[in-house]
Amino acid sequence: MSDDVQTSIDNAVKGNDVLLFMKGTPTFPQCGFSSVVVQVLDYLGVEYQAVNVLDNQDIREGIKTYSDWPTIPQLYVKGEFVGGCDIIKEMFEAGELKEYLDYIGIELDAAFCGGTSNLVRFFRSRAKLIIRPSVSSWRAISF
Repeated sequence: MSDDVQTSIDNAVKGNDVLLFMKGTPTFPQCGFSSVVVQVLDYLGVEYQAVNVLDNQDIREGIKTYSDWPTIPQLYVKGEFVGGCDIIKEMFEAGELKEYLDYIGIELDAAFCGGTSNLVRFFRSRAKLIIRPSVSSWRAISF
């Protein structure tokens, strides 16, 4: 990975409280795993920024090197790599993601972060569709 790509990724990760590297956008995820992480963040009412790795092959490969994690999506909170889809989903189902975000000082939308049982039931039933309770609060980061 070039130094310019490394620097761009590092600046984005450290310059945004919650940053999701994903395939597609939160409005139009182009990967089921990215869609799951978006749904969890939206459900909790997290404000976050997103990077569509499909827009830039250097970023797509560079983020894997940066994190030493082979898959996308990748979620970063306050400059730290939290995990990919499986980790985020497991943390959410166990109530740990909300606790972690609260602990680290990420503001959640109180209207949506109280009860997670419906979304947990969704994940456990492996349904193909979910109706989100809110419009997402995200913005794109371009490289």
